[in-house]
Amino acid sequence: MSSNPIKVILTGATGMVGEGVLMECLENPAVSEVLSISRKPSGKKHAKLKEYIVSDFLKNDLNDTSLKGYDACFFCAGISSMGMSEEEYTKITYDTTLHFAKAVLEQNPEMVFNYVSGKHTDSSESSKLMWARVKGKTENDLKKLGFKAVYNFRPGFMKPVEGQTNVKWFFKPFIWFFPVFLPSQSLTLHQVGKAMINAVRKGYPTSTLEIHDIKNLAI
Repeated sequence: MSSNPIKVILTGATGMVGEGVLMECLENPAVSEVLSISRKPSGKKHAKLKEYIVSDFLKNDLNDTSLKGYDACFFCAGISSMGMSEEEYTKITYDTTLHFAKAVLEQNPEMVFNYVSGKHTDSSESSKLMWARVKGKTENDLKKLGFKAVYNFRPGFMKPVEGQTNVKWFFKPFIWFFPVFLPSQSLTLHQVGKAMINAVRKGYPTSTLEIHDIKNLAI
């Protein structure tokens, strides 16, 4: 276990998951710096926060020294598979993630990589659900790259952190429902963010973190 504050690269700050994890990182004393990499500004200002705007994650330079000097990457960027072909979804979910991972690893060979996957992701890559196969392949191939550690987070319903702005309108009516009626299937983004930080500082016995694992690691 490391007692030193960590420096984090984070993606997806303009989405609900990434924004919630970012807010936890900015308030948590175990994090000293966050480099948010996205296609547009997060709109947040904080002494710990630096922002790096890129047009396309598939074009990240493997020799980009702006990515150097970080302990962890929290990859929270993602997209719904609804209405997408497998080819399109693979390009965004698999190709983009693996290319970005290689870029940050090139500059930080001792980095821990935390990937936000999803509940019911299929590690066998044989599911009838297209998204589950693609996410499973992404999880598997991230573990082959040579990071110090890779943790694949499979959360269920995630309650936003108070003050979040990136919450879809159709999601808001259900925010109260899951924690009350299905507590074993839900988490808060505070817990997800804290678990990500603790995965870097403390480690965890398994690389695949289901809901109960995330809750345990967030303590």
